[in-house]
Amino acid sequence: MTDCALIGILDDGWAGLADDARTRLAGAGCVIGAVRTLALVAPHLAPWVRQRAMDGALAQVPDWVREAQAGGLPVAVLATGDPLCHGIAGRLIAALGAEALEVLPVPSTLQLAFARLKRPWQDVQVASCHGADSGDWDWGATPDHGLYRVLRAVALHPLVAVFTSPANGPDRIARALLTLGYGEEVRLSVAARLARPDEALFPRLGLEEAAGQAFPTPNIAIVERVADRRQVFGLADSDFAKQGRTDGEGAGLITKLEVRAVSLAKLALHPDSIVWDIGAGSGSVGLEASRIARRGHCWAIEKEAAQVADARANARRLRRSNYSLFEGKAPVGLDAWPDPDAVFVGGSGGALDALIELIAARLRPGGRLVMNFVALENLAAATAALDRAGLAWDLIQLTVARSQPILGLHRLAALNPVWILTAFKEP
Repeated sequence: MTDCALIGILDDGWAGLADDARTRLAGAGCVIGAVRTLALVAPHLAPWVRQRAMDGALAQVPDWVREAQAGGLPVAVLATGDPLCHGIAGRLIAALGAEALEVLPVPSTLQLAFARLKRPWQDVQVASCHGADSGDWDWGATPDHGLYRVLRAVALHPLVAVFTSPANGPDRIARALLTLGYGEEVRLSVAARLARPDEALFPRLGLEEAAGQAFPTPNIAIVERVADRRQVFGLADSDFAKQGRTDGEGAGLITKLEVRAVSLAKLALHPDSIVWDIGAGSGSVGLEASRIARRGHCWAIEKEAAQVADARANARRLRRSNYSLFEGKAPVGLDAWPDPDAVFVGGSGGALDALIELIAARLRPGGRLVMNFVALENLAAATAALDRAGLAWDLIQLTVARSQPILGLHRLAALNPVWILTAFKEP
């Protein structure tokens, strides 16, 4: 038996502990826990036991354990529920070694929530939004946002259980899902103040109802979603709003399906790729890239306000939480983005040389840069800039003709030929 026990505890306190956990607490010389959990066991501890509150001091807990052990004191660390499920156990095992700890869990609050709601939970995906208060979700939100992991879990799984926090509660989760375009196909249940006398359940709420409700804390949120059956790749042009510029020039601009399909193939995306979409337009390439790189993220920038509005509407329609859209002219702002695995340039705003130089420096080894051109001059400028940057490249010309009805028959109507230029960064 080790001289450090990591003990799970719920809000029913001492009554909910097994005999071995009570024995370890009774023999401890130092007990570490949050103020709330220390209060649950304090009446059962000897007066001389050293109690240390870890609220706001998690990083110091391993040192406190070592200090107590150096003084010959057996240690008990208290954690809510199962310490190995989004708890402190991982941190302590990494710092002290697995052999230095004995873990004594109780049922997690997650298990209790499903039990109270009488729902099987073997297929659940677990997420947590314990973290900094990042405010409500919007389309400029990045992976640093406190709700990001929760929203990605909802996008990828039809049943998600969420460990919430006072800042990021069920109401904020519901508002974020509404912003992303979710509606009646999502239900949100809340189990609050579990194992306490005033335990409360809020089963299968609609998002609008949950978004405007204040829930007792602490709580667990469970998000149920009807699976999205839309294809990952090959969305129709009609799936995208594309009003374009209000002055008529470039109105309705979109990378057409056939060109988009080849361009996305040339990007050679992985499930976790970091993608840049420069000159996003209506967002068609970046949004479809975000569906392919479902565990990655797409960073997009567009300078035309009308097209930014289109891209945001399309992101909402496709519910893309792994898509951050910024209004502006590249390369301004790109220094704050993470290095990319793949870059698509749909428009350069006259800064092609500077963009290629920057991308060549930032592109990760093995990465791809794909650019579409319809003008000879821009193509020539791009290949020259790639040569100066030392990037290998290849070029294809894509010519597409689509069938159109004519007098009860069909003819082929050609789209504008497009050059697709692909540059490579050696692994």
